[in-house]
Amino acid sequence: MKKYRPLISTFLIIIGANMILAFSVACFIRPHGIIMGGATGLSLTLEHYLGLDLSMTLTILNLLLFLLGFLFLGKKFALTTILSTVLYPLFIHIFLAIPQLSSLSTDVLLSTILGGIFLGLGMGLILRMGASTGGMDIPPLILNKKLHIPVALSLYTFDTGILLTQVGFSTAEQVLYGILFTILTSSIVNKVILSGTQRSQLFIISKEYEQIRDTLLHDLNLGVSLISMETAMTRTPQMAVLCVTTNRKVYSVNAVVQKIDPNAFITISNINEVKGRGFSMDRESHLPHA
Repeated sequence: MKKYRPLISTFLIIIGANMILAFSVACFIRPHGIIMGGATGLSLTLEHYLGLDLSMTLTILNLLLFLLGFLFLGKKFALTTILSTVLYPLFIHIFLAIPQLSSLSTDVLLSTILGGIFLGLGMGLILRMGASTGGMDIPPLILNKKLHIPVALSLYTFDTGILLTQVGFSTAEQVLYGILFTILTSSIVNKVILSGTQRSQLFIISKEYEQIRDTLLHDLNLGVSLISMETAMTRTPQMAVLCVTTNRKVYSVNAVVQKIDPNAFITISNINEVKGRGFSMDRESHLPHA
């Protein structure tokens, strides 16, 4: 049973993420006519001009795009998108059937902010699980595989085209809200994907490197590396200390180094992801035994 836990956890998160996506569209985006890209934006356009049911249109579009992905991108891709392809329209249909949800907020700005946050959260969770939201993500991936067109370029082109189709029945204010919504969604997606993985790296050059090394290792219980280097001006051999730690411990490390050597040269930089012993792997179990 234990070996299936990661798979079950992934499925549950993808299901929950699709609920969040559908909640965002049904409760905040659709009631206020906030424009957006992707398959949802195209479905909103077809709903306005042709009177088609939103969830049904979205289901058909997603299934057609899913079939394209299956034919051109293979079975592995299909397995990572099938849940979103089926569940997202289903959840939208369920939420739209509850009238109270569409009137949660009468403030367009508040709805834009909340819609962007929820949509970004849902998309970020799905992408973090290594899955795909399907929809309009698929054509850019196919164009990249067949014609080597950059995914970002074709994705922005498709989204821009879909946004333009909604300008005809949207006010200038709704367009501006749509731009705010897109920016906010993208920001939240990036935050969610990188959440919990960001670290800080300290590169320390000091003659007291041995004491700094011992203090960080034994007093602060941090992993460090010693790097052999040479100063450029005097060509003097020098050892540097490299330390990767959580953002919360940066101040403590900096304070300790400054106390040991006030003249130490320190650079601090942000790292998006760290893997290996002490981070994605247990630290003690990989230490050599005496």
